[in-house]
Amino acid sequence: MRDRLKLAAVGGALVVLFGVALGIGALVGDPGGDSVNSQQDATGLSETESGYTMADLTAPAGPNQPGALRFRITGPDGAPVTRFTTQHEKQLHLIVVRSDRTQYRHAHPVMDAAGTWSIDWTWTKPGTYRVFADFVPEASGRDLVLGKSLTVTGNPELQPLPPPSRTATVDGYEVTLNGEQSTAGSELRFTITRDGRPVTDLQPYLGAYAHLVALRANDLAYLHTHPQGAVGKTPPGPEVVFHTTAPSAGDYRLYLDFAHNNSVHTAEFTVTATDSTSPGGHSGHHN
Repeated sequence: MRDRLKLAAVGGALVVLFGVALGIGALVGDPGGDSVNSQQDATGLSETESGYTMADLTAPAGPNQPGALRFRITGPDGAPVTRFTTQHEKQLHLIVVRSDRTQYRHAHPVMDAAGTWSIDWTWTKPGTYRVFADFVPEASGRDLVLGKSLTVTGNPELQPLPPPSRTATVDGYEVTLNGEQSTAGSELRFTITRDGRPVTDLQPYLGAYAHLVALRANDLAYLHTHPQGAVGKTPPGPEVVFHTTAPSAGDYRLYLDFAHNNSVHTAEFTVTATDSTSPGGHSGHHN
């Protein structure tokens, strides 16, 4: 979906491109190819880009109120866009996260004939949320990420950014991270196990063995990354390998989606990208 971070897959293991970039927006490999296209641009920081706008965003006002999340994408002429290029089995990917980088969701709304996207939606927690639409208009052929905030009523109990960690647990799985993120480029390896045994039969999810979303911690800039290599050709685990180049130093929250046992699981990490050009080559952790 998004080619937003420099990644080059390495090794004979499952390769998922991850680029800790300036936003939920900096690195993606083509799941059907062997090369990596990269771009180091912050994305998702505005509701308008290149003449396209996320318009008429609505959602339930408070927690535990079933309803619909709706919006339109309008084009440079102001009219709703209704023709999109399919990327990773969907015409639009919706990412939603609270301002404290919790309550992450990756979903896929449906568009009606008039160009309104909608999906059944219930908030579980109050707070301010960032809603990202990741898509490619057919008319331009350019990957775009638009972001807009909305507030869910109530008194949120915001969480601090967790400190960097080498392991994450989710649904009985343990994901281990090896490697350091740097603006000079580095290799990151994620190894997925369950009950102490390597997971070697990851299932395809949206046309790939895994996907990675990263949010820059201080401003929720967006990146969504995908694996290099094709399903059926790249080994389905247990290792997920990235060669990454961070375009800026600082903290990032990572969300690694992978499918196993017919369910999608999300492992979350905090990483601190170091700046190789600064004295000492290090950037500290910040909440």
